[in-house]
Amino acid sequence: MTDSTAATTPSERPFASLRDCLPWVEARLLAAHAHRLDETHAEDMPWWPAGYARQRPERVFEIAVGAVLTQNTNWKNVERALANLDGADALGADAIAALADDELADLIRPSGFYRIKTRRLRAFTEAWLAAGGYEDLERMETSALRLWLLDIHGIGRETADDILLYGFQRPVWVIDSYTRRLFARLGFPALADMPYDALAAELLDATPAPDAERLAQWHGLIVEHAKAHCRARPACHDCSLRAGCRHGLTVD
Repeated sequence: MTDSTAATTPSERPFASLRDCLPWVEARLLAAHAHRLDETHAEDMPWWPAGYARQRPERVFEIAVGAVLTQNTNWKNVERALANLDGADALGADAIAALADDELADLIRPSGFYRIKTRRLRAFTEAWLAAGGYEDLERMETSALRLWLLDIHGIGRETADDILLYGFQRPVWVIDSYTRRLFARLGFPALADMPYDALAAELLDATPAPDAERLAQWHGLIVEHAKAHCRARPACHDCSLRAGCRHGLTVD
């Protein structure tokens, strides 16, 4: 994609809108994290270790399980829980449905809040099977599929959109605290307080060519950037976005 704003930094000309901001930010985040993009495994985003589900419907349920388990924990803990499930041949819907609650809780214990997550995984698995699994769910329109997900116990907007984007390849923005923090610091503080769906719609409307792959990349880049630089206590000194960041420009 051509970086039409590269020649003029926002320190010289403030971003007029998100449409003005997004190409500038995207180009710099891609350049900063290019070393993490393994071209030999382009279908596997490095920030989604369960794997991007491109043309692999058997992975969609696994990705959904990961999205539930990652609530209120870090991915390393989720990986341990997924490894336990995989080692017990229990990463499929039928296999999870056949487990007793205590067995399932023990397998996912590394993810934390394991009793709560057992109930949530149980609810998701039952809904998945009742709906006919991937084949029937894939035929649903995105808005209907999202409503179906949100109707399941323990599935909130961020988790639903993780599943839609990474599992079903639907073009949605995943909004998390990192997203709100980044755009607030870049010069759009009102975005931090917007309701989830309103902010997601605003970003989707402003994103050039917003297909699922690009939006998955956006989410991953923001997560990685937030962990490296845009923390609660930011590390601005070598941030690739500092020249266009209203907060970064105020830091000595």
